[in-house]
Amino acid sequence: MRELLARKIVSKAEYDNAEAQCKQAAAQSDNIRALIAKKSIRAPFSGRLGIRLIDLGQVLDSGEEIVSLQSLDPIFVDFLLPQQVLGRVRPGLPVRVTTDALPDEIIEGEISAINPQVDPATRNIRIQATAANTQEHLRPGMFVNVGVVLPVRNEVVAIPATSVLYAPYSDSVFILEEKFQEGRRVQALRQQFVRLGEKRGDFVSVASGVNEGDVVVSTGVFKLRNGQEVVVDNTLAPEFHLAPKVAND
Repeated sequence: MRELLARKIVSKAEYDNAEAQCKQAAAQSDNIRALIAKKSIRAPFSGRLGIRLIDLGQVLDSGEEIVSLQSLDPIFVDFLLPQQVLGRVRPGLPVRVTTDALPDEIIEGEISAINPQVDPATRNIRIQATAANTQEHLRPGMFVNVGVVLPVRNEVVAIPATSVLYAPYSDSVFILEEKFQEGRRVQALRQQFVRLGEKRGDFVSVASGVNEGDVVVSTGVFKLRNGQEVVVDNTLAPEFHLAPKVAND
């Protein structure tokens, strides 16, 4: 009609009528496409579908359940802990999941969320862990046993790292002891070989060689020798920290 109007074969009124019909048809086409899009159901996340709850050709109402959709890998494990242990758990702690359905299998996971509210009736707090489930052995709704792996705390004897006289054959420290020498009580040093453990900050743990309560020389050990008589002077003793910070220049 546009070409015919340019050649003056049709009138302007006929062209306007044809243009209105074209726009009306385009609007109806858009409405049909929008209606078809509403009939297409897309899952909000990847997962595994269950048994459908409707029949083919059934007319659906808004909000009617069609099929269950479950995310199986990773899978969330919800459990409760008493409020007394709240100070010992935190996100990231490992958990071990077992179930009667898999008697010989332990599934590893970690705490991913802790509910900020304590149940006022039971005084329990809800915890959520996330576990890998590549084999899909765990299913939603299963009853499982959950064990939270708490950090291990070991009692150690710690001394300043500067107390150790490092040597290729064995490390040693100097322990202060009182003994009688020529009829008088003096303080003397005894060189003690030690086996060191983990180091943290300015301190190092001693696995063997030093007992709790021993007085150990903390600085200047390279100047000392076994059996040397000494006088204790801590006026210039440095401070030692588990988490030292570099001072600004």
